[in-house]
Amino acid sequence: MSLLDLLLGRKHVPMIGLDISSSSAKLVELSRSANGDYVLERLASEPFEKGWITDGQIEKFEEVVAAVRKLIEKSGSRTRQVVLAMPQSAVITKRINLPAGLRDEDLELQVESEANQYIPFSLDEVSLDFCVIGPSPTSAGDVEVLIAASRKERVQDRQGLAEAAGLKPVILDIESHASLLAMSRVVATLPNAGQDALIALFEIGADTTSLKVLREGEMLYDRDQAFGGSQLTTLISRQYGFSFEEAEQKKLAGELPEDYEGAILSGFVDSLSQEIGRALQYFFTSTPHHKVHYVMLAGGTATLPGLKDRVTELTGFASMVVNPFDGMKVGAGVRESKVRKEAPSYLTACGLAMRRFLP
Repeated sequence: MSLLDLLLGRKHVPMIGLDISSSSAKLVELSRSANGDYVLERLASEPFEKGWITDGQIEKFEEVVAAVRKLIEKSGSRTRQVVLAMPQSAVITKRINLPAGLRDEDLELQVESEANQYIPFSLDEVSLDFCVIGPSPTSAGDVEVLIAASRKERVQDRQGLAEAAGLKPVILDIESHASLLAMSRVVATLPNAGQDALIALFEIGADTTSLKVLREGEMLYDRDQAFGGSQLTTLISRQYGFSFEEAEQKKLAGELPEDYEGAILSGFVDSLSQEIGRALQYFFTSTPHHKVHYVMLAGGTATLPGLKDRVTELTGFASMVVNPFDGMKVGAGVRESKVRKEAPSYLTACGLAMRRFLP
């Protein structure tokens, strides 16, 4: 199995998208109706305890495997072919120009030769793959090629996790590529299909919030900051004397004391909004851009009451919460109330599930 594997000759076979983050595993399974509409067939998540996965590396292998098995059983899916993703930090990517019309063998040799310049490891230590994006926008007669490489042990960790959980890994993507694929449907619903719009996508994870600035399906800017939903959990734990795991469970279930909103939530929402504003200002000062057209919020924390409005108020830019399933039909195996409540946290998993339908 290699990065960006396109599964030539095996298009549209049933596959589930499995997103492994530091806080949980999330599963999405999609199909398509006769008229081509996406159908959300399965949707499920299973939490991890703190420390099971750190900086994208699996620290507690057996515990994570058991959680993934539980997730599969909970989802009800019988599909065992799976699309996984590597964290962006574990993958080196580079776009290069190569002559058009090369035979596959010659193209592969050229890629390996070029990769030596950009990868700070021996090629024997990495899993390397590439795909031709299309004609080069800067060099006539050339094609633009995306190279992706990751240390073999990181790839084997993900592959081994899937296999130990009873799954067959068939595509290994990159998390940021998966989220951008899912975002393509969201952007298509904007006025003028989002043409020429600068979109600031904030993916609020447990420990890290990433800002990706998108235009015309391309990522112009990508930066992480150490701020996320687990900080709210820590505040709850300290305020009420819960363990971290108990605080997280009560946060997700909405089972917190009556003074929670005033004592903790409103202050956290304000702090998170300010972090988002600072990240945008850093983008403006480090690039030629001075505004964005939309601020989009994804991740489980994106649905916090008041966050979207507070971000709009502080930044001056229209803010919205991302729903990657918007416009999809919902199958019998999924509760619509769950989709409405949790959709923003499934952006990457949705993009992974969509890989099934790429040409």
